[in-house]
Amino acid sequence: MTLAEQPSPFLKLDEEAPHIGIIYLDNGATSFPKPELVYSFMDSSYRNYGVNPGRSGFDLCLEAGNLVVETRKLLCHFFGGTDPNRLVFGYNSTDALNLAIFGLIKPGDHVVTTHMEHNATLRPLWKLEHEGVAVDWVDFDAQGWVDPQDIIRRFRKNTTTVVMNHGSNVIGTVQDVAMVGKACRDRGIHLILDASQTAGMVPVKADDLGADVICFTGHKSLMGPMGIGGMYVREGVGITHTRAGGTGVKSAQRNHLDEYPYRMEYGTPNLPGIAGLNAGVKWVERHGVDAIHHHEMALWKRLRDGLRPIDGITLYCADEVPGKERISVLSFNVDGLEAMDTGTMLDVDYNIACRTGLHCTPMVHEHLGTDKLHGAVRFGIGPFNTEAHIEAAILGVQEIARMQRKKK
Repeated sequence: MTLAEQPSPFLKLDEEAPHIGIIYLDNGATSFPKPELVYSFMDSSYRNYGVNPGRSGFDLCLEAGNLVVETRKLLCHFFGGTDPNRLVFGYNSTDALNLAIFGLIKPGDHVVTTHMEHNATLRPLWKLEHEGVAVDWVDFDAQGWVDPQDIIRRFRKNTTTVVMNHGSNVIGTVQDVAMVGKACRDRGIHLILDASQTAGMVPVKADDLGADVICFTGHKSLMGPMGIGGMYVREGVGITHTRAGGTGVKSAQRNHLDEYPYRMEYGTPNLPGIAGLNAGVKWVERHGVDAIHHHEMALWKRLRDGLRPIDGITLYCADEVPGKERISVLSFNVDGLEAMDTGTMLDVDYNIACRTGLHCTPMVHEHLGTDKLHGAVRFGIGPFNTEAHIEAAILGVQEIARMQRKKK
């Protein structure tokens, strides 16, 4: 029995999802809808104790502070961490990656990264290149994977950091981070991991992957709201703070605090976001990361197999490779159409929401040659998608391709 033929344990989840009146296949950008638990817990916690957490001694403040502490512990365990205080909240992965990159890398350092990176990594590193940091950029192969040895071979005496994307938001390939992480640990090199796409979709454990810093966002597969994310920082890793501000503790101290989590947190935290992330992670853990991934990949395979035989469709890095992992995003183009035009037709004519363009990953599209087409069309499958959604998407693309062929 193939993966696509196996019954998905998640087909019942469409009953839990609020009716949104659209076939939503843009989960690679933001998971939507959220579990009802997320909406209700955000609302109730904000109504009942939506005050500044941990700043005062009255009961509501203490309840809010307890929610923050509980969520730190929850996420620390989720990422295989050992010290909840080293689970730091921020806005999203971009925010966390900026704090980690600018706080760990200095002029004169050498950094290794890949062509698979999001602009959340690319732009900070491009800036640092102009400030005296040497950066090596490692390409991926025709099937969408980076050879770990290609990264390791780039190490120099002054290599201090590897910054690496775990799962591609364009082609869905999950990189062999563990091999790179071990090599980094053996040499005292920091590994900053961008787990934006993988956290909540595949297991992401700090020691298993050898990651020193795991940067994550709440609004994708962790099923939380926008505006909340952060990072887990392994013990012994001291990121220099590049910001300063209020922490609610040791207010007489002139310098920003060095101890975690205050070292990397600034000002009033996003309590509604933390509440939503708390509920989202609990929902993911209740259903199981592996079960969610199984469901999404069964639908991904049906989508891939349905699109592949359509005349005039080009799929990108959509082959399965034994021993290699993927996540449930799939990118394609219709011959003779720009990606944006295909996306507009899917929306207007077929009520299907997807993502088009360069997906904030210009180097991936330069490698694929899709930069000349202004990017690609991306379908991102989530836990609330169903077989009916996938069949509708296949039919819509088939009709668009057929109409395009008739014009030639």
